[in-house]
Formats: sequence, C-alpha cells, structure tokens
Amino acid sequence: MPTDVVMPQMGESIFEGTITKWLKQPGEKVQRDEPLFEISTDKVDAEIPAPASGTLQEIKVQAGNTVQVNTVVGVIAGDGDGAGASAKAAAAAAPAPEAKKEAAPPPPAAKAPEPEAEADAETGDQGRVRSSPLVRKIAKENNVDLAKVPGTGLGGRITKEDIEGFITKHAGGAPAAPAAAAPAPSYEAPSVPAVTTPLQPVGGVTPGEVVPMSTMRKKIAEHMILSKRTSAHVHGVFEVDVTRIVRLREKMKTKFEQATGAKLTFTPFFARAAVHGLRKWPIVNASVEGDNIRYHSSINLGIAVALDWGLIVPVVKNAEERSFVGLQRAITDLGERARAKKLKPDEVQGGTFTITNPGIFGAKFGMPIINQPQVAIMGVGGIVKKPVVVTDKDGNDSIAIRSMMHLSIGYDHRIIDGAVADQFMVEVKKFLENWNEELL
Repeated sequence: MPTDVVMPQMGESIFEGTITKWLKQPGEKVQRDEPLFEISTDKVDAEIPAPASGTLQEIKVQAGNTVQVNTVVGVIAGDGDGAGASAKAAAAAAPAPEAKKEAAPPPPAAKAPEPEAEADAETGDQGRVRSSPLVRKIAKENNVDLAKVPGTGLGGRITKEDIEGFITKHAGGAPAAPAAAAPAPSYEAPSVPAVTTPLQPVGGVTPGEVVPMSTMRKKIAEHMILSKRTSAHVHGVFEVDVTRIVRLREKMKTKFEQATGAKLTFTPFFARAAVHGLRKWPIVNASVEGDNIRYHSSINLGIAVALDWGLIVPVVKNAEERSFVGLQRAITDLGERARAKKLKPDEVQGGTFTITNPGIFGAKFGMPIINQPQVAIMGVGGIVKKPVVVTDKDGNDSIAIRSMMHLSIGYDHRIIDGAVADQFMVEVKKFLENWNEELL
C-alpha cells in the first residue's frame, strides 16, 4: 500500500513549513527513517525522515513551496508497488535519450560537438544543464561532463555541493589536458598585474547573481528589525583576563574528553559565569510584558550557533541546575544537532538570556542585537596574548604576558540601567578571572 508523506507538526506553535530540498527523486528507493526532504519553518531548519520503506513514487509539493502542516507532500510506494513506479519513471525518462540522439550532428563533424557543448554549458542554453558559473568552472577544471552530474537544486540546478560530491565519488576527473591548442586565459598570465584578476565566487555565489532569501534568512531579518524597534539598545564592553581559564583548559582538555566523551571548549566557562551574574542580577534575566516586568524563575541560556546557511540559537534549559560537565554536554549536543538540522522547535524557544561568540572568527568584540523577548545578550570576543600591567598584592606593578579578551553586553535600557548592566558584567568578569570551580 502506498504511504502518504505529510508536512509534519514540528511544534505547537508551528502551522506551516517550506520544503527547501528533496533528498530523493521519484523512482529512487528509500528506507524508513532515512532523511527524505528538508524543511524550513520560522523556528528551525530540519531534515524529515521517510515514514516507510519503498520507492518514492510521487512528489506532490516541489521545493520552494510552503504548505500547512499535515499536507500530503509526496507518496512512497510499498515494495510490491515499487516496480510499477520505477517502470513509470523509466518510461517518462525514455524520450530524452532519443531526442539527444536525433539532435546529434552527422559523423563527419565528430570534433565539432565538444566546443559547441562547452559553449552551451557556459551560456546555459543547454536546457537540462542548469548551473552557476562557479559550478561550470569547477567542472571544467576537473574535466567533468555536467550532463552526467545529478542536480539537487531548484528545478534540477547543479549546486556546488553536487559537483564536488560527484568529483569525490568518481575520484575526480583529472584537469583538462594541456595538449589542447588553446592558450592559457590572459588573466592567469604572470605578466598581468594581480589587480586585474576578475572577481572570484565566494561561498558558491558569483558576484552579479541575484538569489532569493531563504526562509531562515527572512525570519532572521524580521526578528532583528523587530528587536531594534522594540528595545532601547545600549552596549558596554569589558576587558577580561582569562589567563587562569586558558591554562586550566590546556591542562584539563585531554582528561576531560576521556572522562566525559565531550571536547572541552571555552563556552561553558562563559555560560557558568553568566549564570552566576544572572543570579546576582535577576533583572538581566527578565522580559517586558506590556507595562510589567516578568522575572523568570529559570535561567535558560541561548547559545548562538553559526550555520553555513544562517544563524540559530538553541536553548540550554535550566542552566542554573547544571554542572560544568552538564553545560558542556548540552552545548555540544545542541550545536551538533543544529548543524545536522536535527533540532526540535521547542529547543530554540524559551530562552531568557543569550550568549553569542563573534570572537571565534577573530573579532575583538561585537555589539549584538538582543534576542526578543529577552532584555540582554552577551558577546564573547577573541582571546589574545598581550603584555599588560599586573599589580601584585603588595601594590607593585610589573609587565606580564596574559591571555586577554573582551566581553560585550547589549541591554534593553527600558528596564536595565547602565549601572545595573555594568555591575552584572563586573560579576561575570570577577567569576572568570578568579575561576575556582572543579571541571570534573
């Protein structure tokens, strides 16, 4: 019996979803619980598993379309029906080779099709080969025929991931033989200054292209604009000496991983310090409800995770009840599942305070936007060694090499005054600089 594939209910507040990509095509075999398609909601991006094993018989809702939950988006034929579905798919595809055969040039012009086909691929005139200039460049450099590469993008478009995966799977064709009579492109000639080199594609996008925003990108844009309109943003920056933590982590990271199975990162140190500060200053863990202030009973830490396709903030619930090891495990688990599109909507809701880490990419500090309906967010800057003046207990000054960093705080001036925000950050700073907790 055929099995309907439906748009799942991802959470109580989720009423619709956008299909961003089908991972299988009609006629292909699928296994129960194997990722079948990807969706994007206003909360998360996720991979949806197949509800049954069999053959994907039909796709009813194409990628790029948004539908209500419980809408049938595809059909999986059972093993008994699989042969018929495959035959139907094969029959539908049969005319394509004949058309190609009829369009082939006569034998005497055997050498002519190669440059013509190449020109078609470059200009996009060849109907069934849809790709970007970057993809065509990669294919040319690796001597790959794009007609043989299955495209998973919208309308069968060949993406950068498709061509790279094809090259890896087939051991990558060698670069085009230099025996061809054509000379090297002029922009690669050593006599031409580097400033004349054309703009190169970045992140799979070629300069000059216009691409639509993803559902996640749209939601991020809406959320950020809403936050700027809602909260009276003010920022402060504090310099912190984290030498003690850097040395402790270096000393304990191997033992920690052996004992817990999790890598020791810096994030749980900042999470523990934030929890300490929020206990001292609960107004920073509050939210605004009309003319009222809600003081939250739990500390639910949002940990911003940068993705290749956007940004998401999974939440560590009841962080005040977790040990250091518990925080590290929760942060690692949420980060890994965020990148694998395995988060549930409930896991990105209910945050009361957020930590974001622009320092991972080298930034000295950032001025982050508050994650509504929260009233504060802490930015973690990069850690660098530098000479600083150190005063000993007797008041004597000396210059020492220390591991220093900057922490920034963005807060809602409607309910948090500068003095309160600064005192909260002083608690965080002291906690980090005088770290005395056991890790295990």
